[in-house]
Amino acid sequence: MKKPRGLESGQRAALLISECQRAVIDPALTMFPGIAEQVQERGITARIAQLASAMRDQGLPVIHLHVAHRPGYVDLPLTSVVVAQTSKAGRMIQGSTDVEPVPELSPAPGDILHSRSFSLVSFHGTDLDTILRNMNVQTVILAGVSTNVAISGTALCASDLGYQVLVAEDCIAGATEETHHFICKNLLPLYSTLSDSETLIQALQSS
Repeated sequence: MKKPRGLESGQRAALLISECQRAVIDPALTMFPGIAEQVQERGITARIAQLASAMRDQGLPVIHLHVAHRPGYVDLPLTSVVVAQTSKAGRMIQGSTDVEPVPELSPAPGDILHSRSFSLVSFHGTDLDTILRNMNVQTVILAGVSTNVAISGTALCASDLGYQVLVAEDCIAGATEETHHFICKNLLPLYSTLSDSETLIQALQSS
């Protein structure tokens, strides 16, 4: 089979699982009901878990990209609706239930939990790029939420930084079905390669 761009021989990949935390995608705790609903409707958590397992089987990094704000939000720039809502509600504080991973996607031994206290995109103001380069990663595979912000923003940043970017389309969800499809059709293809979990798993297993 022809492998998706970025998984060719000699390319080392890492799976980045974005914001699969209780206050984001757990229906009982979510601050973002639309995202949690789309996660349930699209059934992405089970597929992310399968993809993560395939990555681990190949000895490839699995990195959980979490958000956990400092008490008092002392370093949080209130420059977007998302962060303003979070601080006003007093949510997503370090050490709280809000920031825990959903049980289906708890980090396994050997996974990396990368937590940031500010920024809508995982690369901004963090050491994620350094971690990936130290692990000799050339390709990032994105999964999780949300298509609207973190997935699209992380894909664009990773591309700018020189990584090949793969997005597992059946492993991501947005705030609505309409925005997810619009971004997947019109934005993500400009700076990433869209694929699906089954194709990616088959490519990994044929390495």
